[in-house]
Amino acid sequence: MSVGLLAVVDDILSAALKASAKTAGVVIDDAAVTPQYVQGLQPARELPVVGRIALGSLFNKFVIIIPLALLLSAFAPWVLPWLLVIGGTYLCFEGAEKVTEWFGVHHEAAGDAQPTTEPKLVFGAIRTDLILSTEIMLIALDSLDTGLGFWPKVGALALIGAGMTLLVYGAVALLVKVDDIGLQMMKHPVRRTRRAGARIVRAMPTVFRVISIVGTVAMLWVGGHLVIANLAETFWAGPYELLHVVEHAVEAAGPVVTWVVDTAVSAVFGLVLGMVVVGIVLGIGRLRGRQH
Repeated sequence: MSVGLLAVVDDILSAALKASAKTAGVVIDDAAVTPQYVQGLQPARELPVVGRIALGSLFNKFVIIIPLALLLSAFAPWVLPWLLVIGGTYLCFEGAEKVTEWFGVHHEAAGDAQPTTEPKLVFGAIRTDLILSTEIMLIALDSLDTGLGFWPKVGALALIGAGMTLLVYGAVALLVKVDDIGLQMMKHPVRRTRRAGARIVRAMPTVFRVISIVGTVAMLWVGGHLVIANLAETFWAGPYELLHVVEHAVEAAGPVVTWVVDTAVSAVFGLVLGMVVVGIVLGIGRLRGRQH
């Protein structure tokens, strides 16, 4: 019996490692997006907020995504592409909204702007995590061997969900506390250590600005790719076919160039789609403002 149990565990670990490799890109995006939500918080609140977001991410994966994905894949697999189109469109909207804010466009109605509270920050991060985690888990589910039994499949998905959450939010927690580490180094009696600490502290604002840009591009890339890929699974393959033509045109330059071009095209598509949604939302907001 113990041999049988070890065999099942080995199957679960092998399936989880194989499927996890295909989710790496989205995991990186998730890690790039999340630090934006703790910027501006008091240092003492950074780790508690990251912890709350991590718990929300686990809730997303284990209570919502995995059960729903298993049910839909078994009884209504046609629904999954539509859900990913909706989720991808929302990511494009969030990314485009941040881009317009870089150019001074504010989306709150006059007099309605309020300080963002910690619960709102956490809710916004968990909401974005729901979409990114959905893609991670659906990619993982699609990558699992079709001959894998139900419970080994559940075990592999649970292992992937827990491992990815630990990886992403462990990295985020370390990242947001790097400046505190630098401050402690500045108090060290060794001069070289103090200088290194000072460099770390000076560098962190630039690091977070870069992270903010990377996170925004990541949302546009992931959202655009989600919409392109899943529109092809629903009713319109045009964007996917165009992307395939572009990839074919540059594939002689190598896989790295092909990946960069694929990412750029997906991000541009996501930005255009997001701008359209932002325009609609702003238009509706102005109409409601006139009515009131």
